[in-house]
Amino acid sequence: MGKLLKPLKDVGIVGYGAYVPMYRIKDEEIGRVWGISSFPIQEKSVNNLDEDALTIGIEAAKNALKRARIDPKEIRAVWFGTESKPYAVKPSATVIAEAIGATPDLDAADFEFACKAGTEALQAAIGFVGSGMAKYAMAIGSDTSQGRPGDHLEFTAAAGGAAYIVGEKSSETLAYFEGSYSYVTDTPDFWRRQHEHYPRHGNRFTGEPAYFHQIISAAKGLMEEFGYSASDFDYAVFHQPNVKFPLTAAKILGIPKEKVLPGLLSGIIGNTYSGATLVGVSAVLDVAKPGDRILWVSFGSGAGSDAFSLVVQDAIEEKRDLAPKTMDYVNRKKYIDYALYAKHRRKYVM
Repeated sequence: MGKLLKPLKDVGIVGYGAYVPMYRIKDEEIGRVWGISSFPIQEKSVNNLDEDALTIGIEAAKNALKRARIDPKEIRAVWFGTESKPYAVKPSATVIAEAIGATPDLDAADFEFACKAGTEALQAAIGFVGSGMAKYAMAIGSDTSQGRPGDHLEFTAAAGGAAYIVGEKSSETLAYFEGSYSYVTDTPDFWRRQHEHYPRHGNRFTGEPAYFHQIISAAKGLMEEFGYSASDFDYAVFHQPNVKFPLTAAKILGIPKEKVLPGLLSGIIGNTYSGATLVGVSAVLDVAKPGDRILWVSFGSGAGSDAFSLVVQDAIEEKRDLAPKTMDYVNRKKYIDYALYAKHRRKYVM
């Protein structure tokens, strides 16, 4: 297992939590404004005027703490993955750590790798705990994604996030990581330069050489290292910029869509970027049974993927109801029109 990322100590999830803003806009409403009639998803989440990636991260972190049932002072790292942080220079992780009562004796940092910033933070948290440097570490993936008015990204770019607290595997961990595998290449499919408000993308270039190459390579790499096949997994969660891409990735890997649908939320909340797979996995943990194995594969433009094999433990049964479930947030919604959406997303600032 030379390419597998596996710490010295077995590490698991002590607590997890998600958060999705209440507001929604239908793709049909966006299409009405721009004269477009074909849509990649049904609707997407929109952050309120007083919400950003940081506040979403705080809500998710609080939910993770409720399930973890630990003293936040025992957390030795809070790592925040996002590509829409509110400050260009100033960490958001310190604000989250302060808000949950974890300061001052800890490490805090913001992570960036497009949409896989959240799992990048998770990889670091697993290593931090697995090395014995920390009892607990928290990884968060959260975004209020950007899409230029009229661009096809505007139909999917959404808001949401999730947080995971990891600790050494025990009866208190609700799932444990068997191992992970990362795959990275220099593939500039999507980018946003300094001082630019909206990202640019390579259109069709984002498919084969970027998303599918990284996702499939990471998933196959993980399975080969373990000697697993698609049938060894009960659920699969892939990065979900839309509905079509993750279902296609599953088909290529021989995974039936029934194993993907429980964690595939992009059709009804949009692409939450750094939060996408973290929110998807949280939805799966809300329904999974002890012993279930989850394939978790993120993707970040630029480009790369992190793949994890996660096995659910008995503690899930008593911990999942200690905080709001992911679908509680998904089903709690209020529709707005394009005018209010533009106000919420400050699209009048070009």
